[in-house]
Amino acid sequence: MIEFLLLLISVTLLYILLPIVNLYAFIKNIKNKNWRNMKLRFYRTAYSIDQFGNVVGAELFNDVLIKQGGYRFGNPDETISSVIGKNYIANTLTFTGRCLRYVLDKIEKDHCVNAIEHDETNTFK
Repeated sequence: MIEFLLLLISVTLLYILLPIVNLYAFIKNIKNKNWRNMKLRFYRTAYSIDQFGNVVGAELFNDVLIKQGGYRFGNPDETISSVIGKNYIANTLTFTGRCLRYVLDKIEKDHCVNAIEHDETNTFK
């Protein structure tokens, strides 16, 4: 039960602090005209949220986006796009998974295949 309490506290802090720290960093980088740092911060934040989504959404994504025996979601060091890319290559995406890949690849050409993290091993089967 302590795990559930920790989850509630961490989610609450996330929703309270994330807007504050991002606004602070945004203003500081604008003031200092540090465009590279701001761009890097946006990328790293998006990447971390993507990894978080891979863990939190693993059960749903495994049931809806990939076929039985596909490379599974849930690795905290891997992004959703990487898992989609691996399943695309293995031809284990469901229709919904193929639709998601299509949308992501429309936003950025070959996004899912380029996002594949080759050093991650899947231990979440």
